Amino acid sequence: MFYSTTHTSPLGSLTLASDGENLVGVWFDGQKYFAATVKDAVEAKPDVPVFASAKRWLDVYFAGKNPALSELPLAPAGSAFRKAVWDILCEIPYGQCTTYGEIAKKIAARMGKNKMSSRAVGGAVGHNPISIIIPCHRVVGANGSLTGYAGGIDRKVKLLELERFQRTEDNQRTEDRR
Repeated sequence: MFYSTTHTSPLGSLTLASDGENLVGVWFDGQKYFAATVKDAVEAKPDVPVFASAKRWLDVYFAGKNPALSELPLAPAGSAFRKAVWDILCEIPYGQCTTYGEIAKKIAARMGKNKMSSRAVGGAVGHNPISIIIPCHRVVGANGSLTGYAGGIDRKVKLLELERFQRTEDNQRTEDRR
């Protein structure tokens, strides 16, 4: 059984999902792949304790601060590959971005492979079930372009603006090559 509640953010209504102990989903209403990882029945139950923690976390985040991921018990459902990509997303510092290609290099190294497809990484990033908290909005195209965001590019821009986005060294090297 899964539980859900809603939370109002400056960027629109969010639906939060839990397995009763962990946060398993955060989606903007109408988001691509909305609740795709929640396969069982869902009961509206706003008093699940993790929801109070997640709402506090989101409120702090939307106030322009950097709450710690360790404050929330996260349990996104997905393949081992997707979970590995989501783990890397959690390593992207607040206010910084990386590219799909850089994530592909990290995944390849962790899996003992010579290379990994940036497109495969993009699929995993796009299917991230815990938006904002697992910061998929911090991933940009190789040329620094704001490609893809399941919650919509306008929201991605606003999330990056909220964090006062700064280019990482990797992004700057890409910019310098253009």
